Amino acid sequence: MNLLLDTHALIWWLAGDPALSPLAREAIANEANPVAVSAASAMEVATKVRIGKLPGGALLAQDFEAIIAAQGFDELPITVRHARMAGAMAIPHKDPFDRLLIAQAQAEDMVLISNEALFDGFGVKRIW
Repeated sequence: MNLLLDTHALIWWLAGDPALSPLAREAIANEANPVAVSAASAMEVATKVRIGKLPGGALLAQDFEAIIAAQGFDELPITVRHARMAGAMAIPHKDPFDRLLIAQAQAEDMVLISNEALFDGFGVKRIW
């Protein structure tokens, strides 16, 4: 199954944080599952580091591409289709990063690795 990591799942994976569920950790570690990281996550990390909401994330923000490549993860660019879908969502959820991840998971038929149960209402498959 093709996986798309939510930003917090990526951060917890990299840190070996036990907040990442065992099921999520197992899915990511399974070499049969291609794992992708969205450009939206790169923007979210860089933004949160810049405004002081992600202490300890400076290294990830500075070397995002190399760090995800070292993990064997694929980059998932944001396409015009993804952006259009995210912007057109008639949902009360306002977080632009989450909206993009939802749209990407829908458009690319990917399974989101996220603790956001809210995503379940948007027609995406989710593991946690």
